[in-house]
Amino acid sequence: MGDHFQTIVDLEAGPQQAPRLAERVLEWLVAEGIVLAERTDCVLGPPLGHPPGPNWQRAVGPDDADGDPWDGLAVYTERTVFHGGQGGPEAVTCPRCGTTTRLITDQWELIDAAWAPFREAISAWHKAGEAMVDCPACAEAVPLPDFTWADDYFAFAHLGFEFWNWPELTPEFRTRISELLDGHRLADLWGKL
Repeated sequence: MGDHFQTIVDLEAGPQQAPRLAERVLEWLVAEGIVLAERTDCVLGPPLGHPPGPNWQRAVGPDDADGDPWDGLAVYTERTVFHGGQGGPEAVTCPRCGTTTRLITDQWELIDAAWAPFREAISAWHKAGEAMVDCPACAEAVPLPDFTWADDYFAFAHLGFEFWNWPELTPEFRTRISELLDGHRLADLWGKL
């Protein structure tokens, strides 16, 4: 069965904005009763998170309101490589030429020659906050965060809200989060461990 997570990632918040925006969203979530202000051992990964509040149903669809969340919300406010957990990215698309590069074979084996430049760039981005990758198709140098990953497997950002083992969050809830984040562009990642 495993644990699953949904992460709402702010793709535009910089390192100075992230803590302030996270506080704004968290204050709203607590005021709405979606999560509790207290932090407990209710998430996987970070040491503490915010457990579901008495009105957690406000974040999920009515069809999912019967499946109680059994873990909480982790909030990230530092440079983070957000990912989909198990497995790995199947392909990546260049924003310049639109070419999609497969990263695994039909037998689900990693294509090391295709993956290597991205693996190195991910490590560099995590350390320094910027990295370029030469597109395998057009050879143009492209900032790593600009690539589109199959199944939205990766997002590179300074602010994310990771809901562990919750029913599916509604589009309306995600829109409200975007509004609280000054209308920033968001990425929605799904994952399982």
